[in-house]
Amino acid sequence: MTVTLEGYIDVPEPQRMTVRSALPTHIRLSREEPGCLRFDVTEDADVAGRFHVSEAFIDAAAFEAHQTRAQASDWAKITAGIERHYQVTGLA
Repeated sequence: MTVTLEGYIDVPEPQRMTVRSALPTHIRLSREEPGCLRFDVTEDADVAGRFHVSEAFIDAAAFEAHQTRAQASDWAKITAGIERHYQVTGLA
């Protein structure tokens, strides 16, 4: 069953440039993962610092492998402490 994650993060102003700089690598590495069907992060045009996240993986194993990799990445360090507003569907 496909697993999807949809939502957003609101990045505080002092961290925005660092997040913007790290985002291309995070997106590239995520898209290269086995089982990744979609991985998009886009900055909201109307809400300052809001980044919309949309992910899809072929199954729970691929999604969980992504989570494990991402939690050990530079991205995790850069975004540590930023509250996520995500909804995950497709997990048992």
